[in-house]
Amino acid sequence: MSLQVFGMPVSRGVAIGRAVLIASSRVDVAHYYVALDGVEHEIQRLRDARDAVATEIGTLQRDLPPEAPTEIAALLDVHLMLLHDETLTGATKHWIVERHYNAEWALSAQLEVLARQFDEMDDPYLRERKADLEQVVERLLRQLAHDGDVPPPLGVPGVRDFGGEDPLVLVANDVAPADMLQFKKSVFTGFVTDVGGRTSHTAIVARSLDIPAVVGAREASRLIRQDDWVVIDGDAGVVIVNPSEIVLEEYRFRQRQSELERARLNRLRHTPAVTLDGQAIELLANIELPDDAAAAVTSGAVGVGLFRSEFLFMNRAGDLPGEEEQYEAYRAAVQAMGGLPVTIRTVDIGADKPLDRLSVNELRHEHQLNPALGLRAIRWSLSEPSMFRAQLRALLRAAAHGKLRILFPMVAHLSEVRATLDALARARAQLDDAGRAYGPVELGAMIEVPAAALMVDQFLQHFDFVSIGTNDLIQYTLAIDRADDAVSHLYDPWHPAVLHLIHRTIERAQVLGKGVSVCGEMAGDPAFTDVLLAMGLRSFSMHPSRVASVKQRVLRADTRRLAAAVARVLAAESPAAEAASLFGGALLN
Repeated sequence: MSLQVFGMPVSRGVAIGRAVLIASSRVDVAHYYVALDGVEHEIQRLRDARDAVATEIGTLQRDLPPEAPTEIAALLDVHLMLLHDETLTGATKHWIVERHYNAEWALSAQLEVLARQFDEMDDPYLRERKADLEQVVERLLRQLAHDGDVPPPLGVPGVRDFGGEDPLVLVANDVAPADMLQFKKSVFTGFVTDVGGRTSHTAIVARSLDIPAVVGAREASRLIRQDDWVVIDGDAGVVIVNPSEIVLEEYRFRQRQSELERARLNRLRHTPAVTLDGQAIELLANIELPDDAAAAVTSGAVGVGLFRSEFLFMNRAGDLPGEEEQYEAYRAAVQAMGGLPVTIRTVDIGADKPLDRLSVNELRHEHQLNPALGLRAIRWSLSEPSMFRAQLRALLRAAAHGKLRILFPMVAHLSEVRATLDALARARAQLDDAGRAYGPVELGAMIEVPAAALMVDQFLQHFDFVSIGTNDLIQYTLAIDRADDAVSHLYDPWHPAVLHLIHRTIERAQVLGKGVSVCGEMAGDPAFTDVLLAMGLRSFSMHPSRVASVKQRVLRADTRRLAAAVARVLAAESPAAEAASLFGGALLN
């Protein structure tokens, strides 16, 4: 039976495929694919976990005091029976063998199937047994989490599609940033999540991958079943489950039209980004891992404007990368860009990008009441001086191999600026003492909080450039948690306060003769290209997949005409509507 689920459109286009569900759990579950020669190992991990839990339950049964209620003994018997039931551990092997899921993911997928069966039972007593099933699975997941195995290094699974010939779409309550790394080079053609807003991490990654996505779909992961056929309409924010053949054909036609448009834009890759009035515009790429540099070059980007180094720190079970590992990663990115500049942001951990639970810092600070306002980004780095200096040494050494710039995130105080520069001086001194070669670097600050935008003159006395992170700047200016779907409708890039802060930052940097770029989501959204050009911006940094779309807008722009109209946009009660009337209706697409 066909049904529709409504959410928030965050990445345009149409995806059609079979649903792959990631069930939510009270235990953190790693999700990754295993290669063919790793299947038997995953099955053995599952067997070992089952045997260990059986031993635990047996010990509990033996240690029950004589006065213990008989219900407890009966409950343990039920748990033991469920543990050895073929519909749980036996059927879980199916997901490992057929889909190449790791043991934890396979167990969660089978729990989803069985939980639905329990929900549909008429007998109230049997329906209540679902809670026992969930407790048994939780025991198994905890055992798997402590068996010493960690997810494989990124990129190890080399098989493109373990789900057969059909395309796959991901359906989840939410997807952690660390899991997004595993899925980034995977098989999914679209995403649906129950929670999230336009700038939640899942939405940003979906846009960066240029695949359709709908977030905030509330009940999607409950209503959609494993292997259901799903259409994701990333334009309208609609998810259609088990559509009719007529509906499917309509969406397949739309898919073909989108592919033709992408092919047309792709022809602009090597066209210089120059406006109608002769202004050269710098279009840079945002990347997360060294391997992404190839996509940046292919897209026609003229450098990397943001390398998010924190992704080197994720999915590591607390084993943070050392200086040598980081140096090799940064050097690889610099060399892959073939002499083009690479801007690397120091680790931006915290808020919606926490480290794994096993990390020292996560254990120390996991009870922050509001992570977005807590120990994150440069604050975290300065609180871990040994780690920070190791990253700075790695960056300085990599700078010997090409043009490298260092960008510091979420700077808000001059005291942080001084402490950061002192850490850099110490890192240089340590390299001098060790006789290691390193290169020159330009230094920049992220403008992500209103305080930084208002103090840009003072900051630029210490830095060579600034980069405006619009995602966080909007969040902190409007007091909106951008990962909270309950207030996501209030997240507004067109808010006059946000536009004024961006305009002021660009203007002051130009007056002081310093570089300025925008590296947040607004840079890669063609709806904002004209207004940013009007403000005087000449450097944009975005995911490689967005370069061609923004370049098309640049090629059609006349910056003299745009600059003459920017005051009207900034003074308008509705800047979006005013910009649409001045620059063209496409702005409100």
